[in-house]
Amino acid sequence: MTTIAYLPLDERPCNYKFPQMLAGMTDFTLLLPEKQLLGKKKQPASFPELKNWLFTAAAQADHLIVSIDMLVYGGIVPSRLHLLTVEECESRLHVLKELKEKHPSLQIYAFNLIMRTPSYNSDDEEPTYYASSGSDIFTYGWLTDKQTSDELTADEQQTLSAVEKRLPASVLTDFTNRRHMNATVNKKTVDYAADQVINFLIIPLDDNAQYGFSPKEQRKLVTHIEKKNLMDIVAVYPGADEAGCTLFAHVFCKEKQYEPEIYIKYSSTKGPSIIPALEDRSLNESVKAQIAAANGYLTDSEASADAILMIHSPGAGQTHMAGPEDFTERHPSYVSEINKREFVRTMKRFIDKGKTVGLADVAILNGSDHLLMQLLSKNNLLHELASYAGWNTSGNTLGTAIAQLIIQSYYGPSLQSRYNLLYRLVEDWGYQATVRQQVTQELLPTLDATYFDISAEQHSVEAQITERIKEFVTREFPPELLEGLTISRCTMPWTRMFEVELEIQLT
Repeated sequence: MTTIAYLPLDERPCNYKFPQMLAGMTDFTLLLPEKQLLGKKKQPASFPELKNWLFTAAAQADHLIVSIDMLVYGGIVPSRLHLLTVEECESRLHVLKELKEKHPSLQIYAFNLIMRTPSYNSDDEEPTYYASSGSDIFTYGWLTDKQTSDELTADEQQTLSAVEKRLPASVLTDFTNRRHMNATVNKKTVDYAADQVINFLIIPLDDNAQYGFSPKEQRKLVTHIEKKNLMDIVAVYPGADEAGCTLFAHVFCKEKQYEPEIYIKYSSTKGPSIIPALEDRSLNESVKAQIAAANGYLTDSEASADAILMIHSPGAGQTHMAGPEDFTERHPSYVSEINKREFVRTMKRFIDKGKTVGLADVAILNGSDHLLMQLLSKNNLLHELASYAGWNTSGNTLGTAIAQLIIQSYYGPSLQSRYNLLYRLVEDWGYQATVRQQVTQELLPTLDATYFDISAEQHSVEAQITERIKEFVTREFPPELLEGLTISRCTMPWTRMFEVELEIQLT
């Protein structure tokens, strides 16, 4: 039996629970540290405890999937807050060399984010000064990077001058010093791949853009990767919280000697070339990167494909992408450039032919497209899907949907795969696209709670979310999905509205 040790990016369900759900579809054993060892949001994990766990787990494992951000900084949010020196970071990273020396046969699969630069003012996941200077930091990074390759307009130059005057030197110094530190660690992980300490490395671009601090670091890092001739074992593409699932699928395919071929079908003609919000490249380039990272292959032949990935893509990208708000407020391209009827008919045709079909719902940012989901429900197709995802960013959705699609295409349907499908439908359609907006707009204003902090009313908010999700499922899910499904509880891991953890049972 294959055993995988997994050190996740943080303790949230997307990083901790989702890979376990995938493992439940397989005959693999997945070892994880206890959740309390992983810190919580801004509180970093204890490095000595993580190190002890790694050495214990590695003695039992064939493979190690490891988040470098967790190992070095104590989690995704601490990676944006830490005060570690370069020497401290490199010392923590050196644990991987120690593990490899002690267990030469251990295969190490790592992922290490390029730190994001949000475009808005909020210190929810960033340093305190981001509450007032976040937008200026983003603008400064965008314009200073852009002017290295393109001439700034007069308005842009004026904006940059104003930002430079407003932005405190101490703030910019702290932010850029930490970025430099993290970029040094990223480069070091690439060197570890060159030395075969790391067997495969993903460097996800967390909330990226065309210009800015992150793209600038990416270009330097890719140059370093290319100089070392490592493009076959180091992948750089948009993503973050799905990387644990992607690497699990990667290891699965390697262990099973499985080379799944995946056929792609888009809902919009422009879909493949559109750049999604919070990303820096066309959707199809991300699709190619995600499938390759999971050890899959693209094929142009629907007939011979092991699986089919239906991609509900936007008709326009970046700022024109809709959120899960009222569909009447969407960009006109959602009417003129997407053909839902043809998309659903084609999906039904594939399913009727006995194909393994997954759906990546990336037309909407932060949730499912309610209109598409209703149409799929009406046509009794939801329960036929091998995988589904429609959460957060395009990269998050793609990685999650692809990982399950690959594994189910190997085994066929099971109780666990149906559980995983239902979990995604309840969270992405029920919570992210619907209930989250309802509770934020209708309930929170009546309580001592905000979108980013429900701690004073956590029990009441969680109880209301649970009831509303139950009502949604009863109203929207077809009988085939409701059979044997029980939703017992919903909790908010970071005491805010953004993410939810579901407790559901399936019999």
